[in-house]
Formats: sequence, C-alpha cells, structure tokens
Amino acid sequence: MRVKLFNRQGQLVGPVEVAPVVKTDAEWQAQLTLQQFLIARGKGTERPFCGTLLDNKRKGVYTCVCCRLPLFSSAAKFNSGTGWPSFFQPVAEENVATAMDHNHGMTRVEILCARCGCHLGHVFEDGPAPTGQRHCVNSESLEFTDESELAKLAEPAADRRA
Repeated sequence: MRVKLFNRQGQLVGPVEVAPVVKTDAEWQAQLTLQQFLIARGKGTERPFCGTLLDNKRKGVYTCVCCRLPLFSSAAKFNSGTGWPSFFQPVAEENVATAMDHNHGMTRVEILCARCGCHLGHVFEDGPAPTGQRHCVNSESLEFTDESELAKLAEPAADRRA
C-alpha cells in the first residue's frame, strides 16, 4: 500500500510503499486502552463533547492511535458543533480509506486508517470550504503530535521518498 509519511525533517513525503499493520484482537487489546479498543477496533463511538481532542487548539498532526499513520492536520480542523473533532480533509487522501456503513438504520461513509483499518468515524458532505466535507472523528482513535515534534513520526520508508 502507498501512503504519505513524515521524514526526519518533519516533512510529509510520498506516497511511499508500506506494509499493512495486521494484529490479532489480543494484540490490539494489549496495546490499547479498553475505550480505544472498543472504538478503534470495535467500530464504536465515543459520547459527544467528551473526547480529549475535541477542544485541542495546538498546531500539529493527528495520527492513528493504532499504527501512528498521519491522518489529519490541525490546519484542517474546525469546530463543527457536533461534539467530535472535525476536519475538512485528511493530511493525505492515501492515508484514509472509506467503506459504506449501514448500521443503526442509516447509510453513512465510514472512515478508516488505510494502514491498519482502525475505525476513525464518518465523513459527511456538510463541511466548510474548500472541500465541503466533515470528517467526524473519535478522539479515542487519534493521538496528537505537536508540530515541533513531527520528526518523531518519521519512519524509514519516508526517508526513501518513493
């Protein structure tokens, strides 16, 4: 699979070839908190207005809680008033996958981490310009890295600039 990653200079590069991250439920449970596991691996949803990253105003990047793939930039975050962190676009289209979700009597577009399949939330067509999209994401599915620390997200594949 091809995704964009940060290099050691803190720059988003790629797309580069990476292997998918595949683990058993037991391995995910050992890595994640119970709440993270129920949401990220069990496709759950945290209660609105309770997520730890909802009111985060710092500059940086939101990564997958399971595999640390860069997913969203703080520059694309906006206050949707819905109670979940919302972004008008991912940091790279390659890094977020979609699937149709027909649960709870609704049809929605689920968003997932492209590398490990972590459930992030859903994308809706009621967001701001320039995309008109609202990526509505669970805080429990994300980790935040301050912009001064982006080099810490570097992976060997990112330095190859494929």
